[in-house]
Amino acid sequence: MGENGTGKSTLLEAIAVAYGFNPEGGSKNFNFSSRDSHSGLHGSIRMQKGIPYAKDGFFLRAESFYNMASEVERLAIDGEQEPIVDDESFESMADPAFLKSYGGKSLHMQSHGESFISLVENRFRGNGLYILDEPEAALSPTRQMALLVRIHELVRNHSQLVIATHSPILMTYPDADIYVFEENGIQKRPYEQTEHYYITKAFLNKPETLLKELGILERKND
Repeated sequence: MGENGTGKSTLLEAIAVAYGFNPEGGSKNFNFSSRDSHSGLHGSIRMQKGIPYAKDGFFLRAESFYNMASEVERLAIDGEQEPIVDDESFESMADPAFLKSYGGKSLHMQSHGESFISLVENRFRGNGLYILDEPEAALSPTRQMALLVRIHELVRNHSQLVIATHSPILMTYPDADIYVFEENGIQKRPYEQTEHYYITKAFLNKPETLLKELGILERKND
């Protein structure tokens, strides 16, 4: 975790690329590219794999989720290059077995949050490495808690997750190692000592006070 611009996503992307994932997301079998904009940091990273090796894996990033969902559609109809025009044509052309691993229907035909949860619940099979870049961007607080449950299921099924997040909800996961990106480096911190926890708690406890500090509410004379 850390402020915007501190390098969280850059490092996460570098780890994913060094491991063999597509820079814009997906599994190791995804090779689409809408814009070649990833950094060269992955060339300076050496991955150390444990035993047993991961049998599954996925790189999921909020900013390129649309492009990844389009690639899923393309792969579902055996590499078809033409765009899908409607639900009926897609369902008649798609490979049911392939599509089932993504929830049984096009990710584009669901809301952003629904498609995200569908992918995590169906495509993430366990015994794997899953790299998530700001997954909360698509999710309501309730869905973030649902993601916490799925994360726990994956951990119990011998998986490792590396997550960049601003979500105080996701950061509550027990025994997670939290690394805070700051100007003076990367520090490991307990949940209660993170800025995200402190600010969120302060705001929820006394929203009027902080709104006055921000100049949104007028201060009344004592």
